[in-house]
Amino acid sequence: MIKGFKKIGLLSGGIFLISFIFLSSFTRLQELKDKSEMMDRMIERLKTESTFLEQQIQYFKEEPIYQEKILREKMGIVRKGEIPIKVLSEE
Repeated sequence: MIKGFKKIGLLSGGIFLISFIFLSSFTRLQELKDKSEMMDRMIERLKTESTFLEQQIQYFKEEPIYQEKILREKMGIVRKGEIPIKVLSEE
């Protein structure tokens, strides 16, 4: 009778151990799948952003009006004969 209980105990312990390993592996697999999907979405967003930036670079290279606008606004470049005016904000 005791041998039967030992076999049942070992069998139950084995089933529990196998279930624990399977569930932890399944959980890890699900986490990796979720992370992969998140990375795929990030890759798509970055591809879209990269395409947009490439178009801006091309536009900047081809459009002198845009080049002048950037030079004036960002770098403070003025044409010959112009007098630059700096507006100070009130604080």
